[in-house]
Amino acid sequence: MKHSFLTFLAAALIGLTTFAASPRPDEGMWLPMFVDRLNWTDIQEMGLQLTAEELYSINNSSLKDAIVGLASGSAPGGYFCTGEMVSDQGLLFTNHHCGYDIIQNHSTIEHDYLTDGFWAMNFSEELSNPNLTASFLVRMEDLNPQILPQLSDTMTGAQRAAKVRELTKDIKDEAAEDGKYDVVVKSFFGGNEYYLFVYETFKDVRLVGAPPSSIGKFGGDTDNWMWPRHTGDFSIFRVYCAPDGSPAEYAEENVPFRPRHHLPVSLKGYKNDDFAMIWGYPGGTDRYLTSYGIDYALEGMNPTIINLFGSSLEVMKSYMDADDAMRIKYASDHAGMANFWKYTIGQSRGLKRLDVKSQKEQIEKDFTNWVNQNPQRKEKYGDVLENIQGGYKQLDGVVSPFYYAAIGSGNVDLLSMAAMAGQLTPMLDDT
Repeated sequence: MKHSFLTFLAAALIGLTTFAASPRPDEGMWLPMFVDRLNWTDIQEMGLQLTAEELYSINNSSLKDAIVGLASGSAPGGYFCTGEMVSDQGLLFTNHHCGYDIIQNHSTIEHDYLTDGFWAMNFSEELSNPNLTASFLVRMEDLNPQILPQLSDTMTGAQRAAKVRELTKDIKDEAAEDGKYDVVVKSFFGGNEYYLFVYETFKDVRLVGAPPSSIGKFGGDTDNWMWPRHTGDFSIFRVYCAPDGSPAEYAEENVPFRPRHHLPVSLKGYKNDDFAMIWGYPGGTDRYLTSYGIDYALEGMNPTIINLFGSSLEVMKSYMDADDAMRIKYASDHAGMANFWKYTIGQSRGLKRLDVKSQKEQIEKDFTNWVNQNPQRKEKYGDVLENIQGGYKQLDGVVSPFYYAAIGSGNVDLLSMAAMAGQLTPMLDDT
């Protein structure tokens, strides 16, 4: 899936019935700090037994303290997956595909954890993972009052970005508390809203267990992005910290982290029409694309990706099938590429089946009518759609060669090594 650099509550209030008979979810996305704005009467009638304070609180333990963002890097600005704390001993559950790259890194022909699975029988057998981090959201802050009055419609994108950096530098430095926390400022809705996110990042995250791929990846690419599914899509990690409870680099003296809150595991199961809510770090959304963007995806970008990735996967698979060492080495690359390839195919089918382009064209027609009703609006927004259309036209004939050059060359290890060597050259010149 596509991974966003945003952190917020994504809630889908759904009835857990069979897929074919399930009602449409009363869905939406909410920033955690704004959960108290929801219609709690309706939500509680649906079955939620938690209060807004129990979902998100700065001063008390809450659900937010059991949800982590997994990232590669010591100071992440975004997360590739969500994890959840399930014990007071730092135990963390996430998806099998989220841990797939890590499981591959620990696999060899002699110890093929991808094929056979891996289970640590005690703390000492858990496997360390340099560069893997788990971040907890400490708090959020609405920065719109400080930022929006200082921005204007006449600014270019670069000018707006520079102004935001200027306005938020001191705010971020203060929130970081001399490096104790990682702090990011993110824009929402195309730069119309800005929020501060403060995270505590733990840098010692160890692999505890993972099922064999025959379970964790059951159905392979055929079942991916399809529902219902029957895969055991999970892997298990543990978050470690210094003896005083603070984040620390990997060290033998580190101890399992005790989170402020963890999710109790229920053995009761669920029944039809139970309430369900998802809290995590979701991927990006393209639902605000114009009809021109939909047309660009269907006619330009998606066919290129499907063709390029499909061909690359076939070549990769032929070598992986012939040699176990190659299979292990390229397992994660193949899985990641296949995931996006299958997603793109499904996206194109869905856009066509639902005739999304026509729906967008109707929205744009209504927008144009609204603009033309007022001279001031017409002066300000009269050429917006024309400019957007012109921007996409400039991409005609450019996108496919770019993707073939960028993505195609990126899959060639020799070229990647040459690029890294080029980055080292200035360093060597300075020695």
